[in-house]
Amino acid sequence: MPTSTAVARRRRRRRATESAPSVAVAPQRDWSHLDPNDLSSPSLYINRELSWLAFNERVLSQAQDASHPLLDRVKFLAISGTNLDEFFMVRVATILKKFRAGIEEVSIDGMTTDVELAAIRARALAQIDAQIACWSQSIRPLLAAEGIHFLEPPDYTPAVDAWLAQYFRDHIFPVLTPLAFDPGHPFPYISNLSMNLAVRVRHAGRTKFARVKVPGMLSRFITLPEHLSPHPGMAHVFLEDVIRRNIQTLFPGTQVEGTHLFRIIRDTDMVIHEDEADDLLETVDRSLKQLRHGALSLLHVEADMPKRVLNILIENFEVDEDVVARATDRLGFGDWHALFKLHRPALKYPALVPRTLWAPDETDKVFEQIADQDFLLHHPFDSFTSVETFLRAAVQDQQVIAIKITLYRIGANSPLVDLLIEAAEQGKQVAVLVELKARFDERNNIAWANRLEAAGIHVVYGLMNLKVHCKLCLVVRQEADGIHRYAHVATGNYNRVTSQVYTDLGLFTADESILDDVTEVFNSLTGYSNKRSYNALLVAPVGLRQGLRALVEREMEHAKAGRPARLIIKNNAVADQGMIKTLYRASQAGVTIDMIVRGVCCLRPGIAGISDNIRVRSIVGQFLEHSRIYYFENGGAPEVYIGSADLMERNLDRRVEVLCPINDSGLKQTVRDAVLEVLLSDTDRAWTLQTDGAYVRATPPEGVPPLNSQRFLLDWYAAQHET
Repeated sequence: MPTSTAVARRRRRRRATESAPSVAVAPQRDWSHLDPNDLSSPSLYINRELSWLAFNERVLSQAQDASHPLLDRVKFLAISGTNLDEFFMVRVATILKKFRAGIEEVSIDGMTTDVELAAIRARALAQIDAQIACWSQSIRPLLAAEGIHFLEPPDYTPAVDAWLAQYFRDHIFPVLTPLAFDPGHPFPYISNLSMNLAVRVRHAGRTKFARVKVPGMLSRFITLPEHLSPHPGMAHVFLEDVIRRNIQTLFPGTQVEGTHLFRIIRDTDMVIHEDEADDLLETVDRSLKQLRHGALSLLHVEADMPKRVLNILIENFEVDEDVVARATDRLGFGDWHALFKLHRPALKYPALVPRTLWAPDETDKVFEQIADQDFLLHHPFDSFTSVETFLRAAVQDQQVIAIKITLYRIGANSPLVDLLIEAAEQGKQVAVLVELKARFDERNNIAWANRLEAAGIHVVYGLMNLKVHCKLCLVVRQEADGIHRYAHVATGNYNRVTSQVYTDLGLFTADESILDDVTEVFNSLTGYSNKRSYNALLVAPVGLRQGLRALVEREMEHAKAGRPARLIIKNNAVADQGMIKTLYRASQAGVTIDMIVRGVCCLRPGIAGISDNIRVRSIVGQFLEHSRIYYFENGGAPEVYIGSADLMERNLDRRVEVLCPINDSGLKQTVRDAVLEVLLSDTDRAWTLQTDGAYVRATPPEGVPPLNSQRFLLDWYAAQHET
C-alpha cells in the first residue's frame, strides 16, 4: 500500500490540479435560471447517447496520442471502430426502431426522437471522419516510417500485380460467390458487419448488378513477400483491393464496368418475450437466427458510389438515406485489431508480469489462507491465475463437496469450464448460471451451456426477464468441525483474456455475513425465492437501489451534522435519473462527491446550488477501467462496496447485480489509497467533465510532472512484488 506521505502528496497535487484554470473552470454559460428544487428539469441532464459518443472520442484520442507505442495506437483505433459498430448495432438501432414504429419518446435531456437521431448522426459521422483522418494522416505514415507499409493499387509494381493475381487464384477466388441481382435472382441476403462489392456488369447488352462478399474469414491484410516490397520493410495490401483488381475473373465473357465497396450494420438488439418462452435456450437460439435479418442502422458506402447504385441498395434494404454514410477512405476499422498482432515488440507496451497470490501448484494453501484473512485482487496488476487456482483447489480438494458460479462472458477458451467439468466428474455438486442473454456472447454461451450440461452439471440459463450480471463463485467444504464456505466476489467477468486488459477487483472471503448472502443469491438463481433483503450484500433488483440511496442519504445526515461526508464513485456509467437526483440532493446537502466514470455520464457537475460539490472525471488509458467501487466516508468510519453494478436503470432494476462490502480495514484503506486516490490524482490519462457536457484533458500544475495512474500502479505493484 502507498505510504501516507505519498497519498498526501497526491492529494495536494489533485487539489492543485482542480484549481488549475485549464481543468476546473466551467464553460461560461448561465445556469442561474434553474430552480434548485426542480431536479427533473431536462437542463440538468446530458444526453446518454451523446455522452457515449464523447467516451468513444476519448478512446479515439488515444490513437492520436504519441505517448502510446505505435501499435497500441493502432489498437485504440480498432477499439474505437468496434465500439462505434456496436453503438450502431444496439443504441442507434433501438432508437431507429422506435422512430420507424412511430413511438415518440423524450430523452433524459429533453430531446425528441427525431432530434436525438439527427444529433447522434452528426456526431457519429464526424467520428467516422476522425477515424479516417487518424489512420490516413497520422498512423499510416508513422507505420511506414517503421517499415510497415500499406500499398494502394496505383503503387503495385508489375511483379506485385502478378504475385497478387496468383494469390487471388489460389487463396481468394475459391471462396468468392458472385450473386446476381435481376428478375431471376432476388436481392441476396447480406450479413451484419459484412463488407461487399456492388458490381456493375455489362451482360447481353445491358448493365446488370451483382454482389460479391469480401470474405470475413480471410485476413483483411495480405502480406507481400519481402523481396516484392517496393519499400524497405514489410508491405501489406488490402483484401478488398485484390478482389476488386481481379474481379473480372468472376464474370467471364462480360465487361465489369465498376465496383463499389459498401458495408452494413444491422439491428442486433435482441428482444425476447420470456413470459411466452417454454425453453429459454431454444428461444435465445431462435432469436439469434432472427437477428440475422435485423433492419439496417448504417449503410456505409464509398464516397464515389454512383447515385444509381446507391439507390438500388437503399430500395432493396428498404431504408432511407438517413442511414447512409459516405467514406472517403477505408471502411471497418474494427479489422485493424489484426495489425496489433504484428510481431514488433518495440512498438508495443512491454508484456505485463502480474503478481500471483498463489502459484498453480499451491492449491493446498488456498482455503486455509482465506479462512485466516480476506484477500483482494486488482487485475491486471494481479494475475487471474489466482482465480483459476482457487477453483482448481476446489476441484482437487477431497473435502470440497459443492461449487457454484455465475458465468456472463466466459471467453473462447476458458480453463474454468474444464475445471468445472472435472469437479462434476469427481462427484462434486456443481451448479453454473450461464447467462445466455449476454450481448454478443449469446452463441458462445449457448455452446458452453450445452457442454456443461452434457457433463452432468446443473446449468441454469438465467432468470425470467432479468439478466444475471453478478460475478460470484461459492465453494462449500466439509471440514472437521462442520461445513465451511469460501467465496470470490468480483467486479469483472471470469475471463482470463479480459482480465489482462481490464482493471477489475476480486475479493476472496470466508466472512460468514457475506457468505450467508452469497448462498441466498445462488438459491434465488437456481430455485424459487421471494427474498427481498440481504444483511451484507446490496442485491439488485430487490434492494440495490434502495440500499445505495440510504447510504447516500446517510452521508447527507453526516454533512448536516458537521461530520466528515464524502462519496467516491467509480464505475462505467451513470445514467439513472433517480440516482442522479439523489446525488444532486447530496451535493446540495454539502456532501463532497468525486466520481470516476469511464463512459456515459448524464449528470451535470458544477451547477451552482445543485451540483457544485460534484466533480466527474474519466480515465482512458492503457487498460480499460472496469471496476465498480462505491466509497462512503460515513462520518469517519468509511465503508467500501465493490461489485458488478453501474448506476443505470438496467443494472438497478432489470439485472441481478451484487455490491459486496469490504470489511477488512486494511483492504478498505488499500482500495481508497491505492486505487481511488491514485485515479483522482491522475493528470495524464484523465478527462474532466464540464457542466456543458464537454470533456477537458486534465493537466498537471506548472512544473509538476504528469501522473499516469495506471503506470503508477504498474510500478507500485511491481515494487510490492519485488518485496
